[in-house]
Amino acid sequence: MRIDNQALESRQIRGLAGKVNDNRCTLQWLWPAEVEAVYIHKTRADLPHDEPASLQGMKLYTKDEYKANNGYHDRLEDIGAVRYTIYVTELSAGETILYRQQEGSNQHTVRGAKAKIYYSIQYKSGLFKKHKTVQIQVMSEVPLAKDVLCYVKKQGGPPARLEDGTLYPFVEDFPPGRTVLPAIEIGKDEMIRLFFTDGRHYGQLFELIPE
Repeated sequence: MRIDNQALESRQIRGLAGKVNDNRCTLQWLWPAEVEAVYIHKTRADLPHDEPASLQGMKLYTKDEYKANNGYHDRLEDIGAVRYTIYVTELSAGETILYRQQEGSNQHTVRGAKAKIYYSIQYKSGLFKKHKTVQIQVMSEVPLAKDVLCYVKKQGGPPARLEDGTLYPFVEDFPPGRTVLPAIEIGKDEMIRLFFTDGRHYGQLFELIPE
């Protein structure tokens, strides 16, 4: 296998678009009239855009399959954004050739699956005590760095957003599975809630769900 530049505009992939529904991605593009098959390369979008070194792991897809399925359908199992690259291919002298497109019209990035993070907050307090004990439990499908989550403490009710109280970071990473954090003491009229430290970024990768 080798990868060459595609010089003929008539053999280039155009109009590549994708949509995601329930962790399934559908790719559609304008199929060149004289092209009978393509190879589809799938990788995480946050990784360097290296070209494939072999055909292993790539999907050979024919024009007939595309017409029968009205596109290309793929299940998204990776966390975060996924990049697809469609390579026009042909066989020449017994060698498989893939053609790159310099302007990138044969590439498309879609949002991948979100890992679920469940959490629970339990309070315990005595009748005449000025403080109460809080027990936080976090259950994650994947490992989490300590700076993904934080908790916010507010007096008089649960905080509604990250800035709605005093923010506290976590000091250790979270392994996959359930983690029971050491109990903490807060004021009797205070409440806490977990948030992403960066909702715009981490909200694309994870789903934070109270139990």
